[in-house]
Amino acid sequence: MYFTFTDPKYLFALLTIPFIIFIYLLSLKNTKKKALTFANFNAIAKVRGVSFFSRNIITTVLSIIVITLMTLSASGMTLHTQAYASSFSFVIAIDVSRSMEAKDITPTRLDASKQTAKEFIDSSPITTKFGVVSFSGNAYIHQDITEKKGLVKESIEGIEISSIEGTDIYEAVITATNLLKEESGGSIILMSDGQMNVGEVDDAIDYANRHDVIINTIGIGTLEGGETPYGISRLNEEVLKALAYNTEGDYYSVQDKNALSNSLETIMKLSQKKISVDLSGYLLFAAMIAFFIDYILVNSRYRLLPF
Repeated sequence: MYFTFTDPKYLFALLTIPFIIFIYLLSLKNTKKKALTFANFNAIAKVRGVSFFSRNIITTVLSIIVITLMTLSASGMTLHTQAYASSFSFVIAIDVSRSMEAKDITPTRLDASKQTAKEFIDSSPITTKFGVVSFSGNAYIHQDITEKKGLVKESIEGIEISSIEGTDIYEAVITATNLLKEESGGSIILMSDGQMNVGEVDDAIDYANRHDVIINTIGIGTLEGGETPYGISRLNEEVLKALAYNTEGDYYSVQDKNALSNSLETIMKLSQKKISVDLSGYLLFAAMIAFFIDYILVNSRYRLLPF
């Protein structure tokens, strides 16, 4: 859980609070000097059991509360947190670059990814929605978000190794995130060997976070690597870990098809969604209540009481 501010420049208004406290203490000192000129003040205080100065403390505290709440409201204070999703949508993003032809996961990295993704869809609740994206040097939408599992599995079955060179994970994240814009809670399941050579991983992380999308990444391949038409391709975990951990998702390292299935099952069980709550309206309402209380105290018989 953390907070952000859409207009943080307004937070400078909080610097007035120490000044208010200083003025209060200064006025308290001067008022006390005047009060002590009355010979019977201490006796009166003992009899009544009250402090002559506590009235000002309450109004000063209320004033500080009003200023703080209004400042936070004007700054656009937003709460970001996570909650378990009752209904969740997934976009399965599958790497189709040439490195996914490697056979260190049988029969190949791509074939194992496709088969396990279909099994994952079959085991999901009936109301779960899915979309499908493949990516290499660019990203391609195979299926928009839908509850029709048959269509989703057909789209996955049709995925093949791309002839377009490169692996643009940034483009994959943008495409998958855009599919989730209308969903109440969403997660990307990105299946790749992490060989990113187009785009910047930081840009992908920023884009996902701006849209409250969690990225769960699955490393397809082994650290020893597998044979491809252009040589040995090894799993690059750093990119995949960065994507997952910086979007509050999880990274799973897969060495075989069974581990791949277990990873997807875990993602389904732990599905969470990001929640962003704009607190500006609530803070403004609370400020109005505090101001109203302060107004009542100052403009009622309260101001005539010696406490």
